[in-house]
Amino acid sequence: MKRLALAALMFAAVLPAQQFKFNLDGVGAKASDSVDLSLSGPMLQFAAKFLDGKDPDEAKVKKLIGGLEGIYIKRFEFKKGGGYADVDLEGIRSQLKAPAWSKMVGYKSSTDGENAEIYMRMEASKIAGIAILCAAPKELTVVNIVGPIDLDSLAELGGHLGLPKLQKK
Repeated sequence: MKRLALAALMFAAVLPAQQFKFNLDGVGAKASDSVDLSLSGPMLQFAAKFLDGKDPDEAKVKKLIGGLEGIYIKRFEFKKGGGYADVDLEGIRSQLKAPAWSKMVGYKSSTDGENAEIYMRMEASKIAGIAILCAAPKELTVVNIVGPIDLDSLAELGGHLGLPKLQKK
């Protein structure tokens, strides 16, 4: 699950997305721990100023986040399983329906109860959005990346900054 979540986050970090509402207030109230990361475009641009454009890796990251409008992540941890219900997830999935969104990847394990889903939004034959849901019995993570980005930049980051190298076929 952690590998799929890492790959999904890496993939999401280089794709544009449309902001959607997380609508997870009820889940947050039940969580033992939570993280709410909301980085708007101006915050990302400010952070990019601290990256060294002369360092190849940092220059690539600076280019990637240069056009982003925001990164929004909510992560909840629960002391025991059952901290959230399927209805909580359906509130998110209902915002990620066709024709605007389509499910790109789905992972489900009946053994450990872990699930991951990646949704993509297309406009004029271009990727215009990405959303990720990662659910396990004791944790739930929702990711939304907003803003345009070049897929070739993702490939260039492979093998750097601890990200896996993507192989072209």
